[in-house]
Amino acid sequence: MKTESINKLLEIHVEEIDTWVKRPYKNNFFEIVFVEQGSGRQCINEHEFEYNEGNIFFLPPMDCHSFKINTPSRFYFIRFTDHYFLQKEGLMDYKAWFDRIAYVIANYNKVPGDIISTDQDRQFIINNIKSIYKEYLLSDAYSTSIITGVIASILNILARSIEKKYVDKANESDSRFGEILRYINTNLLDNEKLRLNHLSDQFGISKSYFSEYFKKQAGVSLGDYILKSKLKIVETKVLHTDLSLKEIAWQLNFTDSSHLARSFKKVYGSTIKEFKIKGKLNCVV
Repeated sequence: MKTESINKLLEIHVEEIDTWVKRPYKNNFFEIVFVEQGSGRQCINEHEFEYNEGNIFFLPPMDCHSFKINTPSRFYFIRFTDHYFLQKEGLMDYKAWFDRIAYVIANYNKVPGDIISTDQDRQFIINNIKSIYKEYLLSDAYSTSIITGVIASILNILARSIEKKYVDKANESDSRFGEILRYINTNLLDNEKLRLNHLSDQFGISKSYFSEYFKKQAGVSLGDYILKSKLKIVETKVLHTDLSLKEIAWQLNFTDSSHLARSFKKVYGSTIKEFKIKGKLNCVV
């Protein structure tokens, strides 16, 4: 299986395609795909779903994907690595953004199709994709800062849309529980906000009942849910960042890297190193 790389930290391409001739491939970058025209099917990690004019997709690194073209299609591809936002001129709060959506990326089931939740968000993203493509071609002294700022806005809307889809699933049975999950998932780096006393006060549920309520809704205890959610972030950081295990453990409030490694092995039945190797080989022709 070929792994496709990009030569720059950011690349933007417009491609008109009648027939997809490439083999399915993995990538080492994030990718935003906008379908300006055409229809067909997109394959992501061996799952297929339809694409049509106006669709927008977000693909984390290492996904396996390809297209089956039904009608001539025109795509905008925005491809970037996490290092793009670590430049001096880059997005200064990228780390905070990545931390906020790391859990969502880790739980993203890779076959959601279009993820935009409202027509307003869709039109905003489409207009801005076209604007940054023009800026990318212009490439003057201001272009990098302009493009970076616009991409930051697009990524935040995508993060909100992905999170909304995830939380709405929980809302189907109990809207309050959906909000509890949203709160936990966006505060996984803050142990104080994850304490039982704080959660019970935050959502107006008695401390004595909160644990029972949570387990009834989630099917697992609050402690187990938080641990597994943190380990989902570990998955994302291990695969998509250059952070050391010590740094990841510190960010997620594990005692040390050994504590993190033991917790990971207990839940997953494999070491973090084994997971990293497997994670990079999960794309089958």
